[in-house]
Amino acid sequence: MHVIVIGAGIVGASAALELIRDGHHVTILEAGEPGGRQSASYGHGCWISPASVVPMSMPGLWRQIPSYLLNPKGPLVIRWRHVLKLLPWLLRFLIAGSTVARVEKTAHALATLLGDSPQRHLKLAEELGLSHLIRQEGLLYAYPGRQDFEAEKLSWHLRSMTGLRWKELDAGQLHAREPQLSHRYNFGVLAEDGAHCVDPGAYVAGIVSMAVARGATLVKAQATGFVFKDNSLIAVETDNGRLECDRAVIASGVWSKALARKAGDHIPLEAERGYHGVLVSEENGPSHPVMPSDGKMANTPTSKGLRLSGQVELASVETPPNWKRVDILIEHALATYDHLTPRAEMKLDRWMGHRPSTPDGLPVIGASSRSNSVFYAFGHGHVGFASGPITGRIVADMVSGRTPTSSIAAFSPRRFT
Repeated sequence: MHVIVIGAGIVGASAALELIRDGHHVTILEAGEPGGRQSASYGHGCWISPASVVPMSMPGLWRQIPSYLLNPKGPLVIRWRHVLKLLPWLLRFLIAGSTVARVEKTAHALATLLGDSPQRHLKLAEELGLSHLIRQEGLLYAYPGRQDFEAEKLSWHLRSMTGLRWKELDAGQLHAREPQLSHRYNFGVLAEDGAHCVDPGAYVAGIVSMAVARGATLVKAQATGFVFKDNSLIAVETDNGRLECDRAVIASGVWSKALARKAGDHIPLEAERGYHGVLVSEENGPSHPVMPSDGKMANTPTSKGLRLSGQVELASVETPPNWKRVDILIEHALATYDHLTPRAEMKLDRWMGHRPSTPDGLPVIGASSRSNSVFYAFGHGHVGFASGPITGRIVADMVSGRTPTSSIAAFSPRRFT
């Protein structure tokens, strides 16, 4: 079959490669460069972790939202012009995390995508000849004290429940692992199986290059719609003409919402914008990925410097970036490490991108309502990069008419109807 994959982020790239393995003729549609700055796959926090099963919406969050919104340096921002449009999504978001039972169910579903994510990435990177881009050295969570860790007991319950291997670190063990950490952090947790990517853009580009080398065609165009004959897909419309095909996979991140509507589904997908700043790494700079509890951000050593990633900004995709969010990340980083200094020449890069987020924190994976010829693979929120390879395998199974090896019922597009 001829399958068109719309989107060349980590999910689309992985799906294309898996479809090639299954013997399909594959065309990848991407308006920008594969692995380019337009993609959430480029600018995320670089973590590949089974620990990421904790949803954004948790019991009691509604009590914290006012303080978050009133704090100009807080981790959550809603652009006020967007509030009315967001209200239905926000209500579903709060309900999704309203009870322990609900978040346990969400964590179990995410664990099916994340449980073996480091191993999948290591295997894929080796196949690509890019093993140097994936490092499995564990991921650190740093706390001022044990009481701050215990304040997150539900999060660690969800991680333990889903099989995460982790160990507690006292102050000495924490600073032995990351000597650059400020001594105001006296307690830590090491997620032992966690990994990270030191150049996500190059990694995703490498997946696409491998797919093309094995027979896929890369077309620089933007998908605009579909052509059906009865219930069967016969073509994808683009801004550069019509491409005939037998199947299509929508994996274009936040822009998938409009395409899904043309395939018969109204998916509550919103842009959960995130930011990163990159600081030039000192010769003896931070060497381990760290998430400081008081910063709610991921600090990750990469090939281009220390990437500081975080912030949740709910706004439309057309809203200009607020680069003060990057300044906040840098301010947190300067407080997290003892030897970082606020020199202008340290600021190597800044980025803003759109996490494609559903209100229940789960991706949308399955066939469209309009036709079993159109498949969805989007809405992964904070876990798209980590879960890209397994999502690609699931997509290939669906397209080929096989039952995926793990249940995808929790990700059904029909759950919103």
